[in-house]
Amino acid sequence: AQAKKMVADGATIIDVGGESTRPGAAIVPVEQEIERVVPVIEAIRSELDVVISIDTSKPEVMRAAVNAGANLINDVQALRVEGALQAAVDLSVPICLMHAQGTPQTMQNDPRYDDVVTEVIDFLLERVKVCEQAGIARSQLILDPGFRFGKRASHNLRLMKHLNKLIEQGLPVLVGVSRKSIIGALL
Repeated sequence: AQAKKMVADGATIIDVGGESTRPGAAIVPVEQEIERVVPVIEAIRSELDVVISIDTSKPEVMRAAVNAGANLINDVQALRVEGALQAAVDLSVPICLMHAQGTPQTMQNDPRYDDVVTEVIDFLLERVKVCEQAGIARSQLILDPGFRFGKRASHNLRLMKHLNKLIEQGLPVLVGVSRKSIIGALL
């Protein structure tokens, strides 16, 4: 029902996840994550013509979700979990590579950067290189600077101010800032 409302409101991508990535979130076992996402993906796929994104870092969940009808992998770990890169190669769907300093369990424990913009771009370009070397076409990649993922408000604001530097890399850029504390910090 929520996906139907979102599509009616103009959404073109529905991101489905079975494990929270909020700071300090608990890790969910693979089988439980699959049990959470597959029925939702199947239900959305059967009723809506929309891109379905699977929000996971686990290769087993990626495989189950794409087999259930997901069209895109959204990975907060940028395919760094063992087996995730190979899963992405095998599945041949677009991938959103996100920058995160640390993991959801540790990312807000005193994040530090010398130059957040350069470090985020360098990390993402390195992940693009790894993906291309593994056989993933550049045209299948999307970059996400990872607002709030291992970043302070000042880091988020600097990234937003210099977002053009990421866009200049020539790949699509996904920006997720809704309901994030950056808006409150600005106000």
